[in-house]
Amino acid sequence: MKIKQVFENNKLWIEEKLKVDKDYFTNLSKGQEPEFLYIGCSDSRVTAEDIMGVQPGEVFVHRNIANLVNNVDLNVMSVINYAVRHLKVKHVVICGHYYCGGVKAAMQSSDLGILNPWLRNIRDVYRLHKDELNAISDEGARYNRLIELNVQEQCVNLIKTAAIQQAHKERGLLVHGWVFDVHSGKLIDLKIDFPKILENIMEIYKLE
Repeated sequence: MKIKQVFENNKLWIEEKLKVDKDYFTNLSKGQEPEFLYIGCSDSRVTAEDIMGVQPGEVFVHRNIANLVNNVDLNVMSVINYAVRHLKVKHVVICGHYYCGGVKAAMQSSDLGILNPWLRNIRDVYRLHKDELNAISDEGARYNRLIELNVQEQCVNLIKTAAIQQAHKERGLLVHGWVFDVHSGKLIDLKIDFPKILENIMEIYKLE
């Protein structure tokens, strides 16, 4: 696609929005009150708004390689704090996807340069669950299970933060773990047991 086409597409998009609602952009400029914070993968095939069926202003989005919540990543930590403490979102979602290139790359025995420390987080997930994963003989199924477990562990990382703990206590904020199946288009709820995870980690990670 040529760059010029992007701006042509933008004009058409504006026209379509104004046909439906002449005040669309006026209302959009007034601010945002999203109910969801979505932390997903940077993969170009997976867009939060499309798979959730939501409109601009309804979901606050952060994306990075393999949808990680790394406590020393100031980017994701800033997004979480802003969304939870200032936008007052009601739900925080970690969404991975099957056939994730980042997860697969993390498990290859090759030097990936600057990606090494980032993807090491996924290797840590494998280490925590290696007995279960090593018991899966099919490589594709093993990777997809690792993708699910990575979502689960990123939810745990999220629940360790003070912002999440305080918002849950004060106004019932919830954490969810999802996986998007690129092959079928389905969004799968992993049914992360937020209260149980919170209870299990509070002895060490209580920050209220």
